[in-house]
Amino acid sequence: MDDKFLKPYNPKEVESRIYELWEKSGFFNPDECVKAGHTDPDAETFSIVLPPPNVTGVLHLGHAFEDSTQDALIRFNRMRGKKTLWVPGTDHAAIATQSKFEKELYKKEKKSRHDFPRDEFFNMIQEFALNNQSQILNQLKQMGASLDWSRLCFTLDDQRQKSVFTAFKKMHDAGLIYRKEKVVNWDPKGQTTISDDEVVHEDRKAKMYTFKYSKDFPFTISTTRPETKLGDTAVAVHPDDKRYKEYVGQKFSFNFAGEEVKVKIIADEEVDPEFGTGALGVTPAHSMTDWEIAERHNLPMKQVINEYGKMTVGIEGVKDVKAAIAREAVVEWLKSEDLLEKEEEIDQSIGTAERTGGIIEPLPKLQWWIDVNKKFPYPHKTLEGIKEEEEISLKDLMLHAVNTKQVDIVPERFDKTYKNWIENLRDWNISRQIIYGHRIPVWHKKESEEFIVSKESPENNGNWEQDEDTLDTWFSSGLWTFSTLGWPFDSTQDKPKEGSDLATYHPTSVVNPGYEILFFWVARMILMSTFLIGKVPFDTALIHGMLRDTKTGKKFSKSLNNGIDPLEVMEKYGTDALRMSLTIGLTPGQDMSFSLDKVNAYKKFSNKLWNITRFVLENTEGVEFDESFDSYSDTDKKIREERHNILVDVTDDMENYRLYLAAEKLYHYVWHEFADKILEDSKKIFESGTDSTSSPQAEKEILSRKQFLLHTLDKILKSLHPFMPFITEEIWQSLPYKKDSDILMVAKWPIK
Repeated sequence: MDDKFLKPYNPKEVESRIYELWEKSGFFNPDECVKAGHTDPDAETFSIVLPPPNVTGVLHLGHAFEDSTQDALIRFNRMRGKKTLWVPGTDHAAIATQSKFEKELYKKEKKSRHDFPRDEFFNMIQEFALNNQSQILNQLKQMGASLDWSRLCFTLDDQRQKSVFTAFKKMHDAGLIYRKEKVVNWDPKGQTTISDDEVVHEDRKAKMYTFKYSKDFPFTISTTRPETKLGDTAVAVHPDDKRYKEYVGQKFSFNFAGEEVKVKIIADEEVDPEFGTGALGVTPAHSMTDWEIAERHNLPMKQVINEYGKMTVGIEGVKDVKAAIAREAVVEWLKSEDLLEKEEEIDQSIGTAERTGGIIEPLPKLQWWIDVNKKFPYPHKTLEGIKEEEEISLKDLMLHAVNTKQVDIVPERFDKTYKNWIENLRDWNISRQIIYGHRIPVWHKKESEEFIVSKESPENNGNWEQDEDTLDTWFSSGLWTFSTLGWPFDSTQDKPKEGSDLATYHPTSVVNPGYEILFFWVARMILMSTFLIGKVPFDTALIHGMLRDTKTGKKFSKSLNNGIDPLEVMEKYGTDALRMSLTIGLTPGQDMSFSLDKVNAYKKFSNKLWNITRFVLENTEGVEFDESFDSYSDTDKKIREERHNILVDVTDDMENYRLYLAAEKLYHYVWHEFADKILEDSKKIFESGTDSTSSPQAEKEILSRKQFLLHTLDKILKSLHPFMPFITEEIWQSLPYKKDSDILMVAKWPIK
C-alpha cells in the first residue's frame, strides 16, 4: 500500500498533477481514444458544446454548476464506450465586454470609445477579452473539465466570423432579414439597443398621475410618465367601455406643457378598462405596447425624447432636460393649469440595462431585424416532418422541433413555457450600436438607399460605407452547436463530409442552460440550426435552476455583495467536494440554496473515501484482483447483488439525466452501506482469520470478502469518477494491482 494513504487526503497536492496527467494522455480528444483502442471507431457518439462563458472576467458559481454537470455526463459516456466530445469555447459577449472595458478604461485613463479610431478601440477590447479568456480556460481546468482543448473556439475568431457572415447572407437572401425603424429597448447610458434578456426589471415606488390634457378635453387619463404625453398621438379605450363609446373616432388638439398635441380616440382590445381611468394615452415612439397599438391603427409616431434621455420639446424646465426631471416640471404645469386630479404612489417594475444600470428608454430606431413570421420555401430535406420547399416560418420551425420531440426539454414543464413564448414571439432585433462584436456585413452606397451584403466593400473608390452597427451577440451564439463543428462546409457540397465533426457529432446530445436563457439562447439555436443546416441543434435541453444564497434566498450577485468565488471554495475544500455539493439536491429546473456547510460535508466524504481505500488496501495486501472470481460466500453473494442493483439504478439515472439521484445513491451506498456496515462486518470476518482454530470455511469467507472489497472499491471509483474525478483518479493511480485501464478516465463503466 502506498504510504500516502497513511496521511489525510490533500486535494492541493493532487489536482493540478492529475489534470496534467489527463491532458498528456490526450484522451479528452475522442480521436485519441479511438487510436488507443479505448473507443470503438463505430461507437455511438455523445457530444456537448460548452455554453460559452463571457470573456468579461472570472467564472462564477453558476459556471461551476454547469461545468460539473456537463463534465459528469461527458465522463460517464466516455466510460460507457461512446465516442465522446466536449467542445470548449468562450463568448465575446459584445455589450457586456465593451461595457466592462470602457468602465476600466475610464477609471485608468479618463477616456472613452470616442477618443479612439474604431479599429484601434476594437483591438483594445479584443486584447482585454483574450486575456480574460486565458484566465477562464485555466479556471475550467481547475474545475476538472475534460474538454477537448484541440477544438477550442471563440465566438469572434476567424472561423466564427465566416459562420456569422454565411448565416447573415443566407437569411438575407431568403428575405428573412430586413431593416426598419421600430421602437426598441434603448440604453441611454450605454448608447445602444439591448435585447429583452438584457433588461433587468426592478420593483420601485412610482407615482400614478390622473389628469386632463386640457380644460376642454372630455375625460381624464392616468399615467406614470406625464412627460411622454407631449408625444401622444391617440387615446385608446376598450371597445366595450361604455364610458367612452361616444368619443371613439373623435379628434382633439391642445397645447400640453408647451407642445401642440393632436390625438384621436381609438378603441383597442388590449386596453385594460380597470387600469387607471381605463383611458390610455398612446405614445407610439416611447412605449413597446403603444407602438404595437399604433401599428394596428396606423397612427403617426412622434418622438419627444432623444438618445440621451432628454426631452426635445416643451416649456422651460422640460425641453433639453432629462425625462425623469422633466416629469416634475410637467406635473407642476398640470397643477398650475388645474388639470391634475390626483396622484398616488404605486409599485412599478422599471426596466434597467443589465450592464450599465441605465433606465431603459423605448425609442424608435432604424434597426436590422429577423422576420420570424414570414413564410419561405424550406431549403432542406433533412429535418424530420418538414418537406423540402414546404412553406414555413422560423417560428414554425422552432415550434416543430419541440412539438415533434426532436428536441426534448427537461424538465417537461418548460416545454409549455417554451411554446407559449414562441407562439407570441416578435421579430428579432439583431443590430447593436456598439463597436465590439461582429459588424453588420452590409455596405451602403453613399447618397443612395442601395446596399449589398458583403464581407468587403464592393468597390475601392470610396463610394461604399459599411454599416456602423454590430450584431446582437445571440446571433453568433445561436450558431454555436454547428459553427464549432466546422460549419460552413465547402460551398460545393450540400452536406458535410462523412467523418467530419459536423457529420459525426451533430446534432449534439444535450445542452445545459439556466431557465432564464431558455428563450434567448435555446430557442435561437433551434432557429439557426433548423434553418441553416436542416437539423435540430441538440437532442435534449436539460434546464437547470438558479443557485441562491441559503441565508437570504437571493440569487448570487456581485451587486448584492453575496457572490462566492468557486476558486476560493475549491482551494479550501477541494474541487470534488464543490462538484458533489453542486450535484446532490439539484433537481433539474429548480433553484437551489447553496452553502459552504454543504461543501464541507462532501469534503468529509472525500476523506471517507480515502480512508475506505486505506482499509481495503491494508486488508487485501498480497491478494490479486481476480476479475473472474466467483467463489463468493452466501453473504457476499447477497451484498454483491445489492451492489449490482445500486449500480443499475445509478446507470439508469445517469442515462436519463438524473445526476442528482445518481450521486446521492452512490454517496449513501459508499458511506452508510459500504463503510458503516460492510467494512465493519469485514473487520469481524478478518479477525476470525487470526484465530488458530479458524476453519477452512472461515478462510474461504475471508478470501471471498477480500475479493468483494477489491471489486467494490474498483466499482466505487469508476462510478464516482464522473462526480469526483480528482480523488478517484488519484486512488486509481495508486492501486497495487493490474487494472483494466492505466487511466480511470477511460476505464470501462462498472456494469454493461
